[in-house]
Amino acid sequence: MKFPLKSFEPPGRIALSLVCLAAAGRADNSTSIFAPAATPAHAIFGLSMFVLAVTGLIFVVVFTLLAYAVIKFRGRAGDGGREPAQVYGSTQIELAWTVIPVLIVVVLFLATARVIHAIQDAPKPASAVDVTVIGHQFWWEFRYPKLGIVTANEMHIPVSDPAHPTPTFLKLLSADTDHSFWVPTLAGKTDLIPNRVNEMWLDPSRVGIYLGQCAQYCGTQHAKMLLRVSVDSAADFDRWVRAEQQAGAQDAKVVAGKRVFETTACINCHAINGTAADGRFGPDLTHLMSRATLASGGAENTSALLRLWIQNPDAIKPGSLMPAMKLNDADLDAVVAYLETLR
Repeated sequence: MKFPLKSFEPPGRIALSLVCLAAAGRADNSTSIFAPAATPAHAIFGLSMFVLAVTGLIFVVVFTLLAYAVIKFRGRAGDGGREPAQVYGSTQIELAWTVIPVLIVVVLFLATARVIHAIQDAPKPASAVDVTVIGHQFWWEFRYPKLGIVTANEMHIPVSDPAHPTPTFLKLLSADTDHSFWVPTLAGKTDLIPNRVNEMWLDPSRVGIYLGQCAQYCGTQHAKMLLRVSVDSAADFDRWVRAEQQAGAQDAKVVAGKRVFETTACINCHAINGTAADGRFGPDLTHLMSRATLASGGAENTSALLRLWIQNPDAIKPGSLMPAMKLNDADLDAVVAYLETLR
């Protein structure tokens, strides 16, 4: 029983599939609507199967009639080139090819409207988790307003226990141009449009990591605007929340790296709790090393790739809005060492 519907190459260029293999073996690599793991996805899957059955039946009937006509009325030796008897007007046939398609369209319309209404107007329980999703060129920002958490590219949500449903309701916003949030195994895609608020909800039935990406062309790095939804058990989600609510680690060994970070352009785009950095153009880095990937899923989050990402972002994600920092080796090593403490 689920949450009820109302009515029912260079070092940095790493493919997403390789990144997923490194994610503790929990990644669900399927990005097919035919492997649903949440109520909205199940509803869309059911509707898709119904439409496929109806259109498949239409194909069989039309193909059968066509084959019958081709075989029965084919030209034969001895016909002398005569045309078969011509029929001019048939009320029965005209009614059939008018009424039957209209009825099919009405049935498909009602079935689709029922699913759309049930998903869009699903009641929001008090136990729901609220997440504000903001699409940027070319990364995702996730804000948990009730929990005081801001993170990027990897969204954590609790699994929805059938006995005590814990759905996650998403408020979808855009910071620049059109984007589209799509995790096929959890729900249908929903657009993020500037100056407009769209909403959707998820209630995954099993833990794991579910893959998705922006489904609306938004610029040069649209194809690498990837996202990961980590569905955690209730206990794991609570642990993640407590860890995220703590301030970024402050290690005396990386004071030099912290100083470099706070005295360069880094603080204009990024935020780190407990520091002068309060930028909003780039991802919040308070718990950077708790994420499995960099560059919105473009590379695995390792020391070497983090260093490359800071020094030359185009090596990982050509066209990214992240500027090359051009730090000397000593400052670059210090900044990487500092960022590695942010867990």
